[in-house]
Amino acid sequence: MAEVERIIGTPDIPGAAGSGPEQSDENAASGERSGSDGSAQDESATDGRSGVEGSQDPAERSDADESGIPAERPKGKRKIAVLFTVAALAYVLDLVSKMIVVAKLEHHNSIEIIGDWLKFEAIRNAGAAFGLGEAFTIIFTVIAVAVIVVIARLARKLYSLPWAIALGLLLGGALGNLTDRIFRSPGVFEGAVVDFIAPKHFAVFNLADSAIVCGGILIVLLSFRGLDPDGTVHKD
Repeated sequence: MAEVERIIGTPDIPGAAGSGPEQSDENAASGERSGSDGSAQDESATDGRSGVEGSQDPAERSDADESGIPAERPKGKRKIAVLFTVAALAYVLDLVSKMIVVAKLEHHNSIEIIGDWLKFEAIRNAGAAFGLGEAFTIIFTVIAVAVIVVIARLARKLYSLPWAIALGLLLGGALGNLTDRIFRSPGVFEGAVVDFIAPKHFAVFNLADSAIVCGGILIVLLSFRGLDPDGTVHKD
């Protein structure tokens, strides 16, 4: 019987014969399923990461922006118009007051406003504010020009109203005294400034000097508060 089977051959068994192709097909199908499952897992992982990034705290995102490219800070309108309006007002008041003093008070007796504690007395000052440094008229003229240039450059990034007022006072006062330096005797850039406000036991000054001092005090206060010209606030 064994010899007959050897000669005739073992008959094909469907299960055994088809086991190779079917198993390969099943393996292929399982590979496809595993590949699709892997890609799905990748997509879910990507969605998970994007969800984490989307749910990230705004403060953390801002910190990340600061560590990389800083985010642009929101700003309001620039206060250039305020600066030049204050400067123009201070300049006009100073100019008109000096014209009146030269026409009505110069070469005349002083006028008492509050007894002898405050008088109007016309004098010509070749120095800086309050009669200081009369030997350095040209230097003070150059300083005034430099102040005007610096303020004009700061105006491009000016978003703070208090800073606009302070710089406007400085600009108007500097222009007022610079006008005297240029157009009054004894000559161009050496002209003497007209002063007329004379408190008791104090130097004689004018409205331009007052504007410069008020603007300087305001700038010091703003600096102590940590307010910058661009509107940002910092704490040291």
